[in-house]
Amino acid sequence: QVQLVESGGGVVQAGGSLRLSCAASGSSISINDMGWYRQAPGKRRELVATITTGGTVNYAISVKGRFTMSGSSAKNTVYLQMNSLKPEDTAVYYCRLYSSYGENYWGQGTQVTVSS
Repeated sequence: QVQLVESGGGVVQAGGSLRLSCAASGSSISINDMGWYRQAPGKRRELVATITTGGTVNYAISVKGRFTMSGSSAKNTVYLQMNSLKPEDTAVYYCRLYSSYGENYWGQGTQVTVSS
């Protein structure tokens, strides 16, 4: 009953910035946390950042200091501000909602390409 739609992906040069958005819609559900994941070609999907309902954010070491995750309850949206982008950040970025009942909901993903 939950739909997640990512947006904001695109092509940027190394050192540039991009902001991703993930809008949630559908039936109301108890959320444990939301997260951003990414998957590069030939690589396993990896965690980028998570945010709890209390606003606590955790980041992967690879993006810490460069990426910022935030959320807007009023807009039912979470964001990922990406600064100082590197070619290795190139991947499809996915939004994930983890419910308090142990259910995962995934968006379709948005492509981020960082050129050197």
